[in-house]
This record gives sequence, C-alpha cells and structure tokens, in this order.
Amino acid sequence: MAIEAGVVAPDFELKNQHGELVRLSDFRGSETAPGKNVVLLFYPFAFTGVCTGELCAVRDELPRFVNDDVQILAVSNDSPFTLRVFSEKEGLDYPLLSDFWPHGDVSRAYGVFDEGKGCAMRGTFVIDKEGIVRWTVVNAISDARDLKEYLKALNAL
Repeated sequence: MAIEAGVVAPDFELKNQHGELVRLSDFRGSETAPGKNVVLLFYPFAFTGVCTGELCAVRDELPRFVNDDVQILAVSNDSPFTLRVFSEKEGLDYPLLSDFWPHGDVSRAYGVFDEGKGCAMRGTFVIDKEGIVRWTVVNAISDARDLKEYLKALNAL
C-alpha cells in the first residue's frame, strides 16, 4: 500500500547515474535555504517502452520539473551503471536514482515495490519543501502517467 498525502516522506540516500549520493532531505527548506518541492517518480526499469516514454516526456518539459522551486528525482531498481547508459542514450539530464541494493528498500518504504515482479510500480509523490507528501498517484506497471497531473499538483503548493 503506497504512502498517502499528508505524511512525512521517508528520507533516503541513493546513488544517481553518476555514482553521487542524493538525499531527499537535501531538498528540505531551512532557516538558511528555501528548499525545493520534489517530484519523486518511481518507474520499473530503464530501457523499457513505457518508462522510456515517460522519462523522455519529463526531459522534454525539464524546465518545469527542475528549477529554483522544483526538483524531479526518478527512482528505479536498476544499477547505477545501467542508469548511466540509459541517461546518456536518452539525454536525461536529471537525477536517475538506483534503488538496486538493498534491492527495493526505498520503493518498499513508499509502498510501491511489486514483490512478484521485483521492481517498483509507477508511483509518483509530490513532496513539499517541508518534506510532506502533498499528492500521490500509483499506476499499474503497464500504465503511463499524465505529466499534466504532476504540474497541477505542483501548482497547488
């Protein structure tokens, strides 16, 4: 069961496609820094049709998802090495995070890990600058999400 709006988003630390550590808590606001809203997008696997389409759609709208107020973080259960090749092939210039090992721990924390398939479902969480989940959607692995819904949720913050 996916976590719901209104709860504190579980913090995590994952490697991106360049081997750098990314922490969700790094985007929280403080007295000295304003922070960023985060669109946390879980997807099953790199190089698959629906996933590639979704992540390329984000790439094509990148200024709306990576700016002074918003950061997108895309998470899959692929290794960082796979994500590096995928990001280079598709021109994805935003963080692709590896929930590879321990396999699926972050996906499980958000309630979007499919134990039978061994991968994340298509879960999206809009998290505000205080770390509170403000909007969620979880689709079946085969069902693409609508980017307009993410933007609507961000505009409501």
